[in-house]
Amino acid sequence: MAAIARWCIKHRLLAILIWLAALGGTAAAAGFAGSAYSNDYEVPGTESGRATELLSRGFTDLGGDTDTVVWHTTGSTVRAADVEQTMTRTLHAIDDLPGVGAVTGPYGAEGAAQISEDGRTAYATVTFDRPADEIPVAQAQALVDTAKAAESDGLQVELGGTAIALTEAPSAHIAEAVGVAVAAVVLFLAFGSLAASLLPIATALVSVGTAYAGIVLLGHVMTVADFAPMLGMLIGLGVGIDYALFIVTRHRRGLRQGMSVADAARNAVTTTGRAVVFAGATVCIALLGMLILRLSFLNGVAIAASLTVVLTVAASVTLLPALLSLIGMRALSRRERRQLAEHGPRPDLPTGFAARWSAFVERHPKLLGGIATVVMVVLALPALGLHLGTSDQGNNPATATTRQAYDLIADGFGPGVNGPLTIAAQLDGADDRLALDSLPEKLRTTEGVASVSPVTYNGGGDTAFLTVVPDSAPQSQETSELVDRIRADVLPQVQETTSLEAYVGGVTASYDDFAEIIVGKLPLFVGVVIGLGCLLLLLAFRSIGIPVKAALMNVAAVASSFGVVVAVFQWGWGSELLGLGSAGPIEPFLPVIMVSVLFGLSMDYQVFLVGRMYEKWLETGDNRRAVRVGLAETSRVINSAAVIMISVFLAFVLSGDRVIAMFGIALATAVALDAFVLRTLLVPALMHMLGGANWWLPGWLDRRLPRISIEPPDCAVEHATIPGARVTEEDVASMERPTERPTETSTEKEHDVRGIPG
Repeated sequence: MAAIARWCIKHRLLAILIWLAALGGTAAAAGFAGSAYSNDYEVPGTESGRATELLSRGFTDLGGDTDTVVWHTTGSTVRAADVEQTMTRTLHAIDDLPGVGAVTGPYGAEGAAQISEDGRTAYATVTFDRPADEIPVAQAQALVDTAKAAESDGLQVELGGTAIALTEAPSAHIAEAVGVAVAAVVLFLAFGSLAASLLPIATALVSVGTAYAGIVLLGHVMTVADFAPMLGMLIGLGVGIDYALFIVTRHRRGLRQGMSVADAARNAVTTTGRAVVFAGATVCIALLGMLILRLSFLNGVAIAASLTVVLTVAASVTLLPALLSLIGMRALSRRERRQLAEHGPRPDLPTGFAARWSAFVERHPKLLGGIATVVMVVLALPALGLHLGTSDQGNNPATATTRQAYDLIADGFGPGVNGPLTIAAQLDGADDRLALDSLPEKLRTTEGVASVSPVTYNGGGDTAFLTVVPDSAPQSQETSELVDRIRADVLPQVQETTSLEAYVGGVTASYDDFAEIIVGKLPLFVGVVIGLGCLLLLLAFRSIGIPVKAALMNVAAVASSFGVVVAVFQWGWGSELLGLGSAGPIEPFLPVIMVSVLFGLSMDYQVFLVGRMYEKWLETGDNRRAVRVGLAETSRVINSAAVIMISVFLAFVLSGDRVIAMFGIALATAVALDAFVLRTLLVPALMHMLGGANWWLPGWLDRRLPRISIEPPDCAVEHATIPGARVTEEDVASMERPTERPTETSTEKEHDVRGIPG
């Protein structure tokens, strides 16, 4: 690390230019290549996956995205002459739009089913000539504009579908801008220096921008979900600013202690930079743990997010020291520079509120530990009712055209029309065809079925499908139960005496199968992530108790954040007020991604807090002193970092994307609880109660484990001075005697937490 820091400081302009070239090059390549994201939740081998494969082989004309135009009248019916003329003209105009393959309206012999019983609502289906992820936003927007042009008094026109949702995505990165702005304010308040507060922002923006463009390119070589770049940016901005904050804080401390700019920057990278690399590695390990699930959809998310973390860590230990050497002494505020010039170097003492709080925790560990435990348990209780399923456009904000189209169809035709099930069948002979022809009648008498379409055969007669409309919404538990009922009771009756192979597909079936796969593999995934994290902490702190407590704290943070997500999104507590739409189930892939990210982020604070305690334990062998001093010396920077990360994560609620908003609230909650409840209350309280057992390690294991150092003490700098500071020979002599602190005032001695007897 020292060699990297020296090179970046010596060749600071070259280091900066290399990063700018990387950002510009990847951005240009991404702009030229374009995006190629895919939200393919199908899992090969599942029943819904086999249904999709059958349809794609037997019906090559079903590949285009299908969207819906819905209109509703208030003063007349949709069959009124003026309404019919207006909408017929509109549908012809839509049919002529680029990219539109077919339009099926209600005004014809076969369209009666597309008009509601009360005659006030009708819909038309618009089929594009390509899948949704290949449709340009401009084509979808043209469809919206053409349909909306028909609106008038008494005639409401709304649109729904996957392609239409593309037009509702926010065009400006408001969330990122708000998060960065809040982070800049917090950094300025923490540092008092504009130059120092801008460096973490600049480092994070360069690294995250490079990663964002890299994720766009990654989508061309593997399956990457459309929310992966946003998720990577969310994580990258949070950890990138925080990692830079830790290094800049160490650099500023070195300057105040009398180091030169170059020595302070090198020392910050050599010490805190190593902790940043270790923390980043834990985040990447947690994220890459998703690879053991062997789901292509999650593989892309894991690699995309890990790429972002790797680049933020790399920028923190290369670009940041170059920038620190560039701004020189301006990393300190004017007041700090003035005091340094007048009084010379002075030691940083853990005083003030941080010291008082640390001593308070030491005096009342059982009480504070109990309060923290109660808070975490209460917040985690809603997680017991977690329901995984598909949120759909019925969960969009009430003002969105997709939400209004969803509600109009549900009110006019029943909620199941918004998410029909598809039964795909492979036939071999006349007996199979007879059996399949009898299936619609059996389905119509099945509980939970609203209607069934006739069987549609392909040209070769070897593949067929029919559509089943449930009488419940796609995301409801009743629809999931209907899928199970058809699979377990109805289809076996038809297949038992034939060679017919039939499978249930559709949105609800696909999500249910996906959720079942994830839930089945979740224990293995969590076990691997916890095991690897504990192994890293075991190597770093040479203790059995530290990794075990870290695992328990991480589980507590995850459970409590899940509880908050369930309350907000599944129970709907404030979701409409926040513009996040109505209550609905939690996405099946969310638990896995959240566990990965939350375990990684929780390890960060564990490393920075316990790392300082471990350093003091090695120095003194006094557990109470180590815990007290470690908490006092790290709590301020950890709390500042937490406020920044919380601000960045909460800002992503403004993204307009329900999934990203879920991540934002979950991560913000977890970081808040981790920093302000676990690390400042529960962890130090437990460590005080356990005493020397915190650092116990069997002798045989101690001899076999390799020795690594996360954050070594400050590098020695011989006679470090600051240009312009009035440092006398007496001051130099005092710096050579580390056991004395002659620059300490009587007030500082009184409140220095290190002076309290253990």
